Amino acid sequence: MKPPIIASTIFEFLNNEGWTGETINFVLVLLLHALLLVTFFHLVPGVAVWAERKVSARIQDRLGPTRPGGKFGWLVGLADGIKLIQKEDLCPKDADRFLFRLAPYLVCIASFAAFIVLPFSDGWVAVASDVGIFVLFAILSLEVFGIVLAGWSSGSKWSLFGGIRESAQMVSYEIPLAIGGLVPIVALGTLNLGEIGNAQSGWIFNWMIFHDPFCFIAFFVYFTVVVAGCKRAPFDLAEAESELVGGFHTEYSGMRWLFFYMAEYSTMYLLSAVAAILFLGGWHTGIGPVDGFLIGLRESSTSEGFVASSYLANLIGMSVILTKGALLLIVQIWVRWTLPRLRIDQVMMTCLKYLLPLTCALFLGAILWPLIMIQITGRPVLFGASVPLGDRVFKTKQTQPKSRTAVTHGIQNLKTNPLLTKDVGQ
Repeated sequence: MKPPIIASTIFEFLNNEGWTGETINFVLVLLLHALLLVTFFHLVPGVAVWAERKVSARIQDRLGPTRPGGKFGWLVGLADGIKLIQKEDLCPKDADRFLFRLAPYLVCIASFAAFIVLPFSDGWVAVASDVGIFVLFAILSLEVFGIVLAGWSSGSKWSLFGGIRESAQMVSYEIPLAIGGLVPIVALGTLNLGEIGNAQSGWIFNWMIFHDPFCFIAFFVYFTVVVAGCKRAPFDLAEAESELVGGFHTEYSGMRWLFFYMAEYSTMYLLSAVAAILFLGGWHTGIGPVDGFLIGLRESSTSEGFVASSYLANLIGMSVILTKGALLLIVQIWVRWTLPRLRIDQVMMTCLKYLLPLTCALFLGAILWPLIMIQITGRPVLFGASVPLGDRVFKTKQTQPKSRTAVTHGIQNLKTNPLLTKDVGQ
C-alpha cells in the first residue's frame, strides 16, 4: 500500500531501484518528510522575528537590526536563538516541575503537528486527508492545553490569570475561525485542502474570495479571527498592563520561553497559508496561461519514477503559497504595530457579540446563495460551472492525461476545464 505522503514517487523510486526493502523505504521517506517539516517549523520563527523587527522599525521610522547578518540584520533570529540557548533554565520553587517543563512542548507539538496536513503544492502534503481542514483545526485546538498548564503549573497567581485569559480567548475565537473557514468549503463541497487548492486554478477571478459576496467578506473575518487566535495585538491579552507581568509564560526563561514564541509565529504562518488555500488560490498564480503551463508540467509525471518537470512545477507552486502566506504574516505584524491594544472584555465582546454572529450569517448565506441563484438565473452560481467544484476536481483528475507531452494538454484543459466554463452541459 502506498504511503499517504508527498513523495510517493520517491517511495516508488526507491522500490524500483531495489536499494532496500519496502519497509525500510517507507521509514526513510517518513524520516525525510519529518526532517523537512521540522526544518520548516524552525525556519519560520527565525524569518518572522526578523520581519517583525524590520517592519516595526519602518513603521516607527527606525532602522531595526543591522549588525547581525550584514546590512539587513537577517541573522538576528539566529543570534537570539544562540543567546537563549545559553540562558539558565529556571523553574520556580512552588511550580509543578513536571507540568511546568511539559507545557512548552505541548504548545509546540500542537503547532507543529498541524503542518502535517497542510499542502505546500499539488500533492505535496505529509498526510493527505479528505478531511484535512477539520484535522488541522482540531490539532491546533490542542494548543490551549499547554497554555493552561503553563499558567497553572508556574505556582504564580499572575501566571494563572494570564493562562485563564488566554485560554478563554483562544477557545472563544476557535468557533468563528472554524465557521469562517467553512464558508468556502460549503461552496466547494470538499474538506480536502488539496482539492480546494486545485479548484481555484486559472485566472484570479476563480479564487474563492471572488466566488460570491459571502466568501469575500468571510476572508476578512477569517483573517481578523486569525490575528486574535494567534494572540497578536490588538488582541494580545496574555499580559495585562496593570499586572506588569508577562502572562502565562512569566516564569519561563531560555529555550522554554522561546518555545512559546516559536509556536506562535509558526501558527501565524500556518493559518495564513490556510487562508491562502481557502480564499487566495493556494499554489496557483492567478494567471491563466501560467497556471495551465504548470498544470501540464504536473501531468507529465508517471508512476515509473521521477520527472523533473513535475517537481519543478510543484516547486514553483510551493514558492507561490509561501509568498502568499508570508505576505499575510507581514499584514499581521503590520496590524500589531498600528492598532492600540483592547481590554479583555472588549476582546471577548468582539468575538461573541460581533464575529460569531457574523460568521454564522456568512455560513447561512453561503448555503442559501446557490438556491437563490437557481431561482434568479437557473444556475447555482453566477460564473463557472454549475456542479460542486470538489466533485469536478475529482473527475478532472481521473481523466487527466499522464504523458510527457501533457504541457499542451494542461493549457487546453484550462480552456475546456469545467471549473471555468459557464455550463457543464455544453
